[in-house]
Amino acid sequence: CRSALDLVPFGIKPLLRRAAAYEALERYQLAYVDYKTVLQVDCSVQAAHDGVNRMTKALLEKDGVNWRQKLPPIPTVPVSAQMRWSIPSAGAPGANTPPATAPRRGPGESVPLGRAQSHQTAAGTERARTLKEEGNELVKKGNHKKAVEKYSESLKLNQECATYTNRALCYLTLKQYKEAAQDCTEALRLDPKNVKALYRRAQALKELKDYKSSIADIKSLLKTEPKNTAALRLLQELNRA
Repeated sequence: CRSALDLVPFGIKPLLRRAAAYEALERYQLAYVDYKTVLQVDCSVQAAHDGVNRMTKALLEKDGVNWRQKLPPIPTVPVSAQMRWSIPSAGAPGANTPPATAPRRGPGESVPLGRAQSHQTAAGTERARTLKEEGNELVKKGNHKKAVEKYSESLKLNQECATYTNRALCYLTLKQYKEAAQDCTEALRLDPKNVKALYRRAQALKELKDYKSSIADIKSLLKTEPKNTAALRLLQELNRA
């Protein structure tokens, strides 16, 4: 996405896709900035409005009422960039392809959804997010079994890395180590370097006495975060096992 934005600054598609990637990595401040930048280019892009709303809730929960003070600067979009995308294409709402020519799609790239399908998808994603948040609240109350049910419902609607790692945490607490390891594997399929997934799978594999695989996960994690104290502590325990 960065490469695409180097070629065409303030392109809507790469901004949205980079924001989604940041969101999956739980880098909510950067995702918020990209979603807000999209709205400067075209204030009618619903995906950006939804993204801003999600990031606002996540940042409020993470950083409290002063979350805005910790944001990186939001770039000012020049008028020329706004004018470039001012005429929507015949495809999906918010598409940034100029209307005169149809976009050339690569192998496996999906055709833009129609309006009705887009609304259905958005509704499903929103419901999935609500279910995940309900699961998070149940975890805070210590009701991990019920939280698993909420996360499971959410994952049926939208496979999200954070939901898998959250459910894995519940499975660890419930001592369902195989299920925890499986959820972390699914999370890593979506985000191969996800620190939470690597750490929680290492925990589950340790309990399953698969020490070799557990150590491999911790070493992968430490490549990303070499000073992660919890991971270093777990590695010491594994070396003694």
